Amino acid sequence: MSQPGCASPIPAATLLEYWLGELDEAQEGRLDEHLLGCGHCSANLQSLVDVAGEVRAAVSAGAVHAVLTDAFVKRLAAQGLRLREYRVPHNGSVYCTVAPEDDLLITRLDAPLTGVERLDLEHLGEDPGLERLRDVPFDAAAGEVVYTSRIERVRALPATTLRVRLLAVAPSGERLVGEYTFHHTPHRPGGSR
Repeated sequence: MSQPGCASPIPAATLLEYWLGELDEAQEGRLDEHLLGCGHCSANLQSLVDVAGEVRAAVSAGAVHAVLTDAFVKRLAAQGLRLREYRVPHNGSVYCTVAPEDDLLITRLDAPLTGVERLDLEHLGEDPGLERLRDVPFDAAAGEVVYTSRIERVRALPATTLRVRLLAVAPSGERLVGEYTFHHTPHRPGGSR
């Protein structure tokens, strides 16, 4: 049985902000009231929650390589996922590993993003441009890009050096925003983080 329509449906972006706890108290109160009386919007919220559960399962399984928001990372941590996080300074490097108990590998790339309208993230390997994520979300005010790698893929790597580049893309062409180097070492039992 389908839900009757809603005269003033809540946009999906607002439902997501509600679910993430990003609304102020007054906005949240209005939405609570609306959701209690509106089966249509309540069903849409449930659909978002269901999708988020599927995303969480994919992320937990290490099957996802994606750019995330800081709010989403905080939500995953609050739900009990064990995060291994690395912050890489602009044009810098980091020594890194992944332990068996880690659920999610989070990387924060510091970058000067003021004035950037579109940003691509490129993984460089033996073949330049091996993998490119196009038009990734970013927070220019925070000056960072947050992403997760496929953790099982990283766990399987031997000692290696990897590079990531951020590229500002405009109609006039591309501009290198930053380049980041990862010195990966496989986890050793009893080793340090």
